[in-house]
Amino acid sequence: MFCVYGFLLILLISVLVIAYILNLFTERACCRRQSHIIYIGKDISGSPVNVDVGVCRAHCDQSVRSASLEAGLRASKYSSMLEFLRHKKMRRLDQSSGAADSISGSPSCGLSSTCEPAGMRVDRVMLYEGLREVEIIEDCHCEAKMSRCVRAPSLKTYYSETPYETVIEAGKCVGSKGAPEGFSCVPTTFDSTLIETPNKVELIQTVAQCKLMEGCYRIPYVEYHYEITYNDDGVKVESLREIDVGRCLGSCTSGSRCLLRSASDLGECLLWAEGQGNACVPQDYESHTFLSQHGQIRTVLAITSCLCQS
Repeated sequence: MFCVYGFLLILLISVLVIAYILNLFTERACCRRQSHIIYIGKDISGSPVNVDVGVCRAHCDQSVRSASLEAGLRASKYSSMLEFLRHKKMRRLDQSSGAADSISGSPSCGLSSTCEPAGMRVDRVMLYEGLREVEIIEDCHCEAKMSRCVRAPSLKTYYSETPYETVIEAGKCVGSKGAPEGFSCVPTTFDSTLIETPNKVELIQTVAQCKLMEGCYRIPYVEYHYEITYNDDGVKVESLREIDVGRCLGSCTSGSRCLLRSASDLGECLLWAEGQGNACVPQDYESHTFLSQHGQIRTVLAITSCLCQS
């Protein structure tokens, strides 16, 4: 009898382990990087530059099945690529009605996780206007949802595939579940780290602290100025004055950023524009007036609030 119970226990543990492995495989297979092409400008020759920055998709059950089906079709009865593509197009039209059901279903990462980037690469692209940094998703994984706004680790690779390749922990802000409308988890305090480059040592900004803020928000930005004052005896005193002049950060949504849509499916965007149409700019300010080191009256303006402006 003991042997029977022992066998059943081992069998149960084996089933649980296999189920866990299959679930883990499903999560990895259905949280994956997919193509997301954006237009970032023109190069020095005047040609348009499109970059595949990638996107993490959580609802990819149907995509995984389609990929395996296509692999089978290629090795099956179709004698030409034209015949295969024609069949593929007809199959997509038939599946269009079922796509909505797939999207509305349970996310592949589960209710407690989201499909997020696992690693980013920062590429520098030379455009007509100058050098441009573009962040590109390299891989995706299922990441636990956070109920509060916190700073989470985030790896970024600079100068990829060169002798100066460097990976830094740049940090990111996660967790906006239950946040009021118009608010999101954003960086409010920054740090920096040095990396070696072919031309010089470069300072890279990293996220130090996150808070729940509106889409367009003000962050502290401190400047120091020498100030001349006179004490009660008329003696000149030189001191250091700290002024928080502030900066405006965040994004302002403005309509659709889609530049090119699919002819067969208007809901599918083939090419996205980078950035937003509106700017987050200073709304209110205050002035700080003092006597400079050279005895001249100096006025410094400090931002007190920000807003979105077309």
